[in-house]
Amino acid sequence: MSVIVLLIAVSVLVAGGFLIAFLWSVKSGQMDDDYTPSIRMLFDDEVKDTNHRQNKK
Repeated sequence: MSVIVLLIAVSVLVAGGFLIAFLWSVKSGQMDDDYTPSIRMLFDDEVKDTNHRQNKK
């Protein structure tokens, strides 16, 4: 029984460490996307609905 308690305690500590590392990386800008905004103009535009204009006439 004491092994289960020890394993749960260790797993909570490891999970807390990963959570702290994740929050630190988000706060320091590690997850910022600097590449996509510069190539966004190369993507195709969405097709606009032309039926809406025809129904107004």
